[in-house]
Amino acid sequence: MRDTPRPQGTVGDFRPGPPQLRPGRALAHTTGASGSGSPHRSDGRSPQTPRGARRSDPDGRPGTTPPVPGRPTSFLPLLLVGLLALPAFLFALITWQVVAHGPLLRLDSRLSSALVHPDKFSSGLSDLGNVQVAVPVLVIVIVYVARRGRAIGTDRWWLPPTAAAVLMALVPAIIVPLKDWTARPGTPAVPPAVGYFPSGHTATAAIAYGSATLILLPWLGSARARRTAVGICAALVLGVSFGLVRRGWHWPLDVVASWCLGSILLTTLALFLSRSRRRSSSGTPSSSSGPS
Repeated sequence: MRDTPRPQGTVGDFRPGPPQLRPGRALAHTTGASGSGSPHRSDGRSPQTPRGARRSDPDGRPGTTPPVPGRPTSFLPLLLVGLLALPAFLFALITWQVVAHGPLLRLDSRLSSALVHPDKFSSGLSDLGNVQVAVPVLVIVIVYVARRGRAIGTDRWWLPPTAAAVLMALVPAIIVPLKDWTARPGTPAVPPAVGYFPSGHTATAAIAYGSATLILLPWLGSARARRTAVGICAALVLGVSFGLVRRGWHWPLDVVASWCLGSILLTTLALFLSRSRRRSSSGTPSSSSGPS
C-alpha cells in the first residue's frame, strides 16, 4: 500500500534545506529530531508493518528485549536433581549393597585396609563428630541467630533456628533404625559388634555444622565471611570423616552413606529457608529490616 504523497511546492518556491525523498520510500535507519537513531518512515507517519513495530535488542536488531522470561531459572531443575536425586540414588545403592553383601563391600574392605592407621590425630578429628562437641556448636549458633532476629524484629525470626533444631533431632530418628536394620559389622580395628552403617558421627557433624552454617549465612555481612563459614563447615565434616576411616571406627562406605544422607537433609533445609525468606520479602514490609 503506497503512502499518500505530500503536496509539493512550485518550481519557483525554492527553499534551502535537505533534499526531499520521493513519496512511497522509507528510510532504513536515520536520526530523527531526538537523535535516537530509531527507524522511521520518510513522511513521519508510524510504520505499518509488524517488523517496524518490533522493539530492537541492544545491538539494534529486531527481536525480544532480554531478559527472556524463564531463562534465569532454566538450570534450577537440574540443580535440584543433582542435590537431591543423586545423593538419594547413591544412598539407596550403598544400602542395598550392605544388606545384600554385594561386590562393593569387597572394594570397601580393601580401601579400609589401605587407609586404617590409628593415631592420636585421627582420633581427635573423629571426636569432632561427637554429640557433645557438634551439638553445642549448633546450639550456640541457634541462640545467636534467634536473638539477632528477635532484636531487629525480623518476620518469623524463630523459623530458621527452629528448623535447624528439628533437623538435628531427626538425625538419631533416622540413623538408629538404619543401624539396626543393616546390622553391619565393624572393621577389624574395633571390637566385634554390629550397627556401624551409616556413620552416626559423620551424620551428626554434617547436620550440626551444616545447619549452623545455613542459618548463619544471612547474618554475615560480606561474601568473604560467607565463603569462610562454608569452608570451615566443609573442613570440619571432612576432618571427622577422615578421622573415622583412618582410626578404623567406620568403613569408608559408612561415611559416604552419611554424606549422601546429610546432603539430602541439608538441601531440604536450604530450600525450606529460601522459600520462607521469599514469602517474608513478598509480604507487607515491616518498619525494621532483616538480614541481607
